[in-house]
Amino acid sequence: MSAGPKAPADPAGRRVLSAALLASAPAEVLDFLLPLWAGSTLGAGAFVVGALIAFEAVLSLIVRPLAGELADRFDQRRVAAAGAGLYALSFAGYALADSPVAAFVAAGLGGAGGALFWVALRAWTGQRAQDGDGTSAYGRLLSAEGQGAFAGYLVAFSVLEHGGYPLLFWLGGAACSVAAGLLLRGPRQDPARAAAERRERRGAAERRLLPLMVVSAVTAAAEAGLWMLLLLRLQTDLGLSPNEIALVFAPGFVVFVLLPAHAHRLTDRLGRTPAMVASFAASALFAAGLAVASTPPAIAVLWTVAAACFAAQIPVEQATVAAASGGRIGRAMGLYESARLAGVVVGPLVMGLLYEEAGWVAACVAAAATSALGALVVPYAVRSLGLAREEKESGPRAGDVGERGEGTDIDMNTEAARPSAESVLGPKAHARKERRDWYLHTAAFALGQLILWALDSSWLVWQITDGGVPDGERGPLVWVGRIWLTVWVVDTLWSWSYTVWPREKKPKSSA
Repeated sequence: MSAGPKAPADPAGRRVLSAALLASAPAEVLDFLLPLWAGSTLGAGAFVVGALIAFEAVLSLIVRPLAGELADRFDQRRVAAAGAGLYALSFAGYALADSPVAAFVAAGLGGAGGALFWVALRAWTGQRAQDGDGTSAYGRLLSAEGQGAFAGYLVAFSVLEHGGYPLLFWLGGAACSVAAGLLLRGPRQDPARAAAERRERRGAAERRLLPLMVVSAVTAAAEAGLWMLLLLRLQTDLGLSPNEIALVFAPGFVVFVLLPAHAHRLTDRLGRTPAMVASFAASALFAAGLAVASTPPAIAVLWTVAAACFAAQIPVEQATVAAASGGRIGRAMGLYESARLAGVVVGPLVMGLLYEEAGWVAACVAAAATSALGALVVPYAVRSLGLAREEKESGPRAGDVGERGEGTDIDMNTEAARPSAESVLGPKAHARKERRDWYLHTAAFALGQLILWALDSSWLVWQITDGGVPDGERGPLVWVGRIWLTVWVVDTLWSWSYTVWPREKKPKSSA
């Protein structure tokens, strides 16, 4: 039996997802608030703020390959726990910082901690994907990150109003400390498994991955640059307030949070190449549509469709990198993360310059052309990985068996066809699992409603107490709370339907 990650219902899997949720909440909020905090608390100018953000990003970029090596050599959950610990120290540093020097130290700790945490966590998830869980493992991880970001913003709005930045930073450090504790629980990874995963000659997987890394970096640059310009356009050209901008992006954000855990049912059937081609093509249409869309509702629709494609594509892309790693999943994930981060760092600079020189339409066309180029190149990039050809109806070819024996070729569809512990749950066990998941979802829903009530932004409370939301109280948080209530009601009906009408979990199959 493998000593690697088991089915998603096992305690280790739940702890990893909980750790991802806890760490992503303050990390996502920090990305948004860091410039505001540095300007208001430290009195930093634009140059210092930009240097602070760049320092964290560049250090994270430098540490990511090292994080991949550590994830291949040691227990990946322990490496991720070390990253969460550095995250916690970083937030403590921000809470205590009274000068730019202290802020740079905190930023450095956060950059290194983020590299260790996310690379190791995705490497650990990659083992699960290879053990037969397909892209669904990466989908659940991405969904946990989105849920953490959602919870983080809800908490941040309340804490900032009542306790200011120091309390918010201390809470972020506490959340990361709890994440580290969760990752340290449980037995260590089997050293024999870790050694077996490093069997491919150093450099072979990296050469195969290079074309895909280039595609990921270039398309990430275009996406990040266009995202920055879209925010500026909504604020300056369309004159929207921050709350109105949040309303534009809210539907896409909800889709991005909910869809990744379920998108594998479609992408596993399509196969890795069609799924990524479709996503890049949709990104091109999104960018081109922005060139002509002039109203917030139209932009919201375009962004929601693009978010759905991103939610489907990212787990497929990550699972493909893990499959092509030749057993060195940590190193492959480190390179993949570095490529995307490099694109995110460079993209806004290039797109910003293009916007200033040629205008909004030219920037949209450039982003659309980049995504379209990615759609054309990604089939070659996937073929260069040397993975077994995807077979939807027939089993693996005779030649594939030998390739798998070398640990270099893992097919996403045949992996998904292998039953896992979750895929063979009987009717009663499946009903118990659905009820257990509902209890967790309901606890999160109740906590969120409590926070919204404290902010006078709970649609549910306003409906119960006043029969409606006063005009002066309408805002993005009220709208988000209403959507969340709808999602919770649907989740309740679906989850308890397995108790009323027991049925077994159907095995996942690519056919």
